Amino acid sequence: MTTSRRSLLKGVSLAGVAGAALAAPALAQAQQSFTWKMTSAYGKGSPFYMDGPGSATDLAKRIEAMSGGRLKIQVFGAGELIPALEGFDAVRAGTVEMNHANSYFWTGKTFAAQYFCAVPFGLNFQGINGWLYDGGGQELWNEVYAPFGMVAMPCGNTGVQMTGWFKKEIKSVDDLKGLKMRIPGLAGRVYAALGVDVKLLPGGEIFPALERGVIDAAEFVGPFLDRKLGLQKAAKYYYTTGWHESATVSELLINKAAWDKLPKDLQAVVSNAAAACNVISEAWCQRNNAEAMDDLVRNQGVIARPLPDDVVKKLREATATVLAEAVAKDALTKKVHDSYMAYQKKYAAWARYSEGPYLDKILDV
Repeated sequence: MTTSRRSLLKGVSLAGVAGAALAAPALAQAQQSFTWKMTSAYGKGSPFYMDGPGSATDLAKRIEAMSGGRLKIQVFGAGELIPALEGFDAVRAGTVEMNHANSYFWTGKTFAAQYFCAVPFGLNFQGINGWLYDGGGQELWNEVYAPFGMVAMPCGNTGVQMTGWFKKEIKSVDDLKGLKMRIPGLAGRVYAALGVDVKLLPGGEIFPALERGVIDAAEFVGPFLDRKLGLQKAAKYYYTTGWHESATVSELLINKAAWDKLPKDLQAVVSNAAAACNVISEAWCQRNNAEAMDDLVRNQGVIARPLPDDVVKKLREATATVLAEAVAKDALTKKVHDSYMAYQKKYAAWARYSEGPYLDKILDV
């Protein structure tokens, strides 16, 4: 072997060793495994939120499968590791890496959180996804949570919700005054402006409170989940319009420091698994709500009807007032509000050509 050939092979060998050495840290990071904890605002076994397609449990399974076991998520229902509504503080402190809930629970921390869950008289399922994924909503969500050291993303959606269960018929706005009602988020503030005594209760406490008369009315989700709680046994008037939650986003809340430690491929796994659950969970709701609503009305004596027009009008006016007050107090809330409302205006104009005629002309059953 010639001297020049030996020199060439030696150079190639050294280059290979150097390349392998440089690649080793990246390879080691790529193969690193993680075990995270995820808490929920809902009890273990709760349909939609904790059990079934698109639930927190399903999300954890998808993440583990898509990551080849490199990211495992331990799921804890409400009360197992922390109380139901303390997920925000737990993720912020790093006690857990994730929480699965709804961002309107955190309006006491930052009012802007409401917009990433449901706004009264707001966007529907298609609209909210358009704003979040393609209209700047996701970037604003993370901007709102940045001071708290967290990031978030949608991981589920109930679609349009029912107004709720009432022990007595609602004929006018006067019937709301003094009414004790379980209702979370911004809708609670709107009801309060019309004289409702608002109560914030976890899902598991709604039925006993309604049955014993601790509350006079309650909103939860929709026909399937409401029937699962047995709310039809405690009240018979089931009102609709979906004014308060035309599409309710489930939130995957993540500690930012933990998120930054994940390799990019695992971040992509989490994001894509959450997006899948966002769509799958809403599809699950559509099928199950259709079946449950038929049963409630046909077999269980439930009286289902829309709220009177004058009540809806007053609720809309109160919503505008509450939002205006919040926007005036905080520049970041105004930034989120303006983005949301600008998108809604454009979407509504399109929906009048698309969804509106479909509902009016085609969906005739």
